[in-house]
Amino acid sequence: MLKPAALAVLCLTTALAAEAQASPERQAQSLLNALREISGVPGMGAAIWRDGKLRWQGSSGLRDVERRLPVQADTRFRLASVSKLFAATAAAQLKGQGRFDIDKPVGLLLPELDEALAAVTPRHLAAHLSGLPHYEARDASVGAIRHTTARESLSYLKHRELRSAPGSRYIYSTWGYTLLAAAVEAAAGEPYLELLSGKVAPGLAIGPDQTGQSPTMSQAYVFSAEGPRPAPAADFSYSWGGAGLAATAPALAEWGDRLLQGRVVDAVTRDWMWQPVRDNTGQPVGERRFKMGFGWRLDVDAEGQQVVHHAGSTLGARSVLLLWPQTRTSVSLLSNAMWTSSIELSAELLSAPFRAPLAGLMAAPCPVRTSRFEGELDGTSVQGSASFRRDADGLCRGELGLPAALAKVINPGPQPAGDKLVVIGLQGDLARAALVTPIGLADWRMQVDGSVRVEGLAGRHLALRLVE
Repeated sequence: MLKPAALAVLCLTTALAAEAQASPERQAQSLLNALREISGVPGMGAAIWRDGKLRWQGSSGLRDVERRLPVQADTRFRLASVSKLFAATAAAQLKGQGRFDIDKPVGLLLPELDEALAAVTPRHLAAHLSGLPHYEARDASVGAIRHTTARESLSYLKHRELRSAPGSRYIYSTWGYTLLAAAVEAAAGEPYLELLSGKVAPGLAIGPDQTGQSPTMSQAYVFSAEGPRPAPAADFSYSWGGAGLAATAPALAEWGDRLLQGRVVDAVTRDWMWQPVRDNTGQPVGERRFKMGFGWRLDVDAEGQQVVHHAGSTLGARSVLLLWPQTRTSVSLLSNAMWTSSIELSAELLSAPFRAPLAGLMAAPCPVRTSRFEGELDGTSVQGSASFRRDADGLCRGELGLPAALAKVINPGPQPAGDKLVVIGLQGDLARAALVTPIGLADWRMQVDGSVRVEGLAGRHLALRLVE
């Protein structure tokens, strides 16, 4: 027989399950809408594929502000550096076919290269170990010329000096992917874009950036004091391999799903891509919290599960593709402005309604009587107003006033400064929720003592308590 305390918890858990009427689709769309509104980004698209099926596709805001055209499922967004995943995977596909040796100098395929660049290998390029720099002052006018092949872009690399010996140091470089795409093109014996559309991502709405040239492309925006305005025109054909592709959110997530199923490269090659690449001393390379695989960033989520991903940021775009190999889940999140964001965690939380609920969380019914909160941000006292309600779909939603100490963290620009925070329940009303901020979604979890811990605020730690 259950003891009274255990029975009370069981009853509360059952009541929460009965109250929580919001569908996963409604939860995800509410998160996407709130994120787009609070960040000030004109338009966003997102999609979730799992086990070979499209589980959800979401659109929010405008693809064309001037003409008031909404984002739709077929809207293409710039991928920025998510483009790197396609160049790396194309190289891996050719490797799996025995047509591309990733440890031979690229100069064997591209004899026009300067001597220093000719010595680097595809493995160096894919893991940012080539020594090539990222953008430099000399690149101010890049994007003014349209190219027809990846190899034509090698003209930008003439007389470009390496910053370190190949294999010795991680230096993030889009130019490295310009070179990798040219080497892939030479090994395949066909133009890079034809390889992409015919063998790497066949049948999917993924291809070169066509901003301003195609009715399905979103316009690109930058932030100004007056709000979002059109970004300067740029031609990204100088690096289709590093920054120059575009896709719809459903197509990008579907491509991730195909990869998880072993349909782009075989399973052995796919898993090889997701192993850490090591430098000349045998140490794995990477930055921040992730290690670097063959083009993919290797990480774990908040629960310690393996994730692989890549994000991108450029004029008119902020993007991410995030995969969970163990649960075969693929999530894309795309937007049409460059903004400061924790976009990987945002994609993770956006997909939470479609993944297994977390075990061991404290039940937390929607606190509709709450009037304020108090707590600490890394030891600094914070407090503010708070209100919660249950919407027509059964979703627990809240608004928090923004204390000054927290405003300094979440309002770095270039997006508009926020003046409030939004809370949207994910599991057990507020047992787990997403805190929506101008820099993305943060992970809200109820603790045993009734307090709330929030992680994902630019590395800061927020603990708070709701007060009636």
